[in-house]
Amino acid sequence: MEIVLGIDNIIFISILSSRLPVHQQDKARKIGLSFAMGTRILLLLSLSWLMGLTAPIFELPFDLADKATREVSGRDLILFFGGLFLIYKSTVEIHHKLEGDLREEGSIAMKTITLTSVITQIILLDVVFSLDSVITAIGMANQLWVMIVAVILAILVMMFSVRSVSAFVEKHPTVKVLALSFLLLIGVSLLMESFDKGIPKGYIYFAMAFSVFVEMLNLKLLKRQSQRG
Repeated sequence: MEIVLGIDNIIFISILSSRLPVHQQDKARKIGLSFAMGTRILLLLSLSWLMGLTAPIFELPFDLADKATREVSGRDLILFFGGLFLIYKSTVEIHHKLEGDLREEGSIAMKTITLTSVITQIILLDVVFSLDSVITAIGMANQLWVMIVAVILAILVMMFSVRSVSAFVEKHPTVKVLALSFLLLIGVSLLMESFDKGIPKGYIYFAMAFSVFVEMLNLKLLKRQSQRG
């Protein structure tokens, strides 16, 4: 389950690191995934603090007519701003992809993309993804060591596969746009979850799996057509 929940993390890291020079991409992926593992283990070791995130911090008016209010917790705030950030980044990346590659030498946009800025963005989203992943792990296992081993194994699998995933996504432009659409969907899901209106994870991952299946058929068809041509 940790590996499945880490798919969105791999996609995000792959797309962000692809905007760096080639010699820095692998370093950004390794640092990002290492931080993800450290964050998840620290969250597991501080369960009392993690559970405290679900405690209400303040209330907001929900229905002025009925004078109803809604309690807002720290977890809600993290998911809300994390969802907004993911929606923003996905939209910007899709815009860049549709408007053309911005990697021309001397480009002002490219100069602002540094290893530090990419790692900072990866860290910010790692916190959100880690929070969601750890809460799921807590609900599935009672033993702390089981959860920590699961997190370590999941990160090791992601470290092993992230380079090939990145290469595949970068090689196929339509797959990259599809991956960005997934991130946009996950951002909306996080936003809705912050209001306790979350989309069931099964629906999201089924939609993602079906979309990937259709895209693989399209790629195979295009490959056959190019061979015939």
